[in-house]
Amino acid sequence: IGHALNKVLKDLIVKYQTMRGHDALYVPGWDCHGLPIEHACLKEMGKRKEEVDRVEFRREARKYAERFVGIQREGFKRLGIFGEWDNPYLTMNYGYQTSIAASFLKLYEDGFIEQRLKPVPWCYDCDTALAEAELEYEDKISKSVYVKFPFESYGKSSLSGLPDTANSNLYFLVWTTTPWTLPANVGLAVHPELDYVYVQKEKMAYIFAESLWGKLSEKFDLAGFQKITSIKGSSLKGIYARHPFIDRRSEVIQADYVSAEDGTGIVHIAPGHGEDDYKYGHLENGLPIISPVDHRGKFTEEFPFCKGEHVFKANPKIAALLSEKGLLLKEEDYSHSYPHCWRCKKPIIFRATTQWFMKIDHKELRARMKGAIEKDIQFIPDWGRNRIGAMVETRPEWCLSRQRYWGVPIPVIRCKHCTGVHFVKESKAKILELFEKEGADAWFAHPAETFLPAGLQCPECHKNEFEKETDIIDVWFDSGVSHQAVLRQHPGLQYPADLYLEGSDQ
Repeated sequence: IGHALNKVLKDLIVKYQTMRGHDALYVPGWDCHGLPIEHACLKEMGKRKEEVDRVEFRREARKYAERFVGIQREGFKRLGIFGEWDNPYLTMNYGYQTSIAASFLKLYEDGFIEQRLKPVPWCYDCDTALAEAELEYEDKISKSVYVKFPFESYGKSSLSGLPDTANSNLYFLVWTTTPWTLPANVGLAVHPELDYVYVQKEKMAYIFAESLWGKLSEKFDLAGFQKITSIKGSSLKGIYARHPFIDRRSEVIQADYVSAEDGTGIVHIAPGHGEDDYKYGHLENGLPIISPVDHRGKFTEEFPFCKGEHVFKANPKIAALLSEKGLLLKEEDYSHSYPHCWRCKKPIIFRATTQWFMKIDHKELRARMKGAIEKDIQFIPDWGRNRIGAMVETRPEWCLSRQRYWGVPIPVIRCKHCTGVHFVKESKAKILELFEKEGADAWFAHPAETFLPAGLQCPECHKNEFEKETDIIDVWFDSGVSHQAVLRQHPGLQYPADLYLEGSDQ
């Protein structure tokens, strides 16, 4: 239905301009790669992704796409839609696939592309990383926990001393809606400007946001606890706490996103499982990235207590472990808006993996885009400007890699022995030549050496063993290079287009 709506809207404009005497050429096209076709093919074959040969599977996916392009094309012709139906563009055409690879390699050479370890939205059902634009938010009930993190030492803190820490059991009170991320905890975040209260009853002492004392008293018994002192969050920075069930310390850091609306005013930090955690924990404070979760959303042997258990199913076991150690204050249901996969509709997780990103702020690209959105482009209806403007405003990067089979591969060859050594300049011409002749399947059909000059050695280790990147490029990138692959190459069209008419996801 979305395809039909799109073609009908375009046809209204083409016919209107044609009747006004203009040559309104319309080249129809299809985005052929991606998860929907891959899912459908695997379903027809009755197999999972890892059970099929990649090259053979890509042939089947191409046949499947060709079949439905034919069905849809006949339907659009019967609707009377004007267009170059005998010469459409298909993103799986060899020439188009070559344009996708060429655009990626140009961006790489211009410094827009980087590869790094970072938590990304991950669909364990579709077995792939997702971009922010591929997330849908739905209400979800999670099990939240209030956890006690034992005070260990003043660590790197400049604080001169808290009362009675030597003679009492002092705990930081922490609230989280994702208990399964606790095995990856390496830090606790406080807001530098918030006031934190130190309360004590006999040998038991807690630290939490002072403004939440009333709310917390309603949730668990704080009767008899006396306020000893107040401390600014900035003074707590650098203190070490103990992880509640792993032999590891947890460092107190500052983060201005910490809120005193819910919870305790102290947030647990796991840079391997969250965007803010990564930014404030890893980038700003150098905390390590730990992510003991595999591609199917199950714990690895890095957390043997729940090895093989799906993270969502592990929540009760982790709560029970906290309770057994006397460090669980309360467990309760919490309803919140949670990201789900746009394709399979299941809740996603955030998981640290090595991915390829396009840097949106490199060479002031974001500022240039904002200028074009505000001044140069006419949006119909006008609210489209706000939607795309907000998207550009809030996303500093684009995760480009997908762990799928049906699409154009990330065309990068690396040294098998040296991390981060890539051979883009050396391989570019051969890659584009073979893609033009055999399509992107050439990447999977030939060894890495085919795309490199004979006798090439790694400048770091001087070995000559290479490997190809196995991920594919996000299929939204396919759509994004249509100005290169269609406008600049189709006779009768010109750059820039008079009109782009697409869904807001594009």
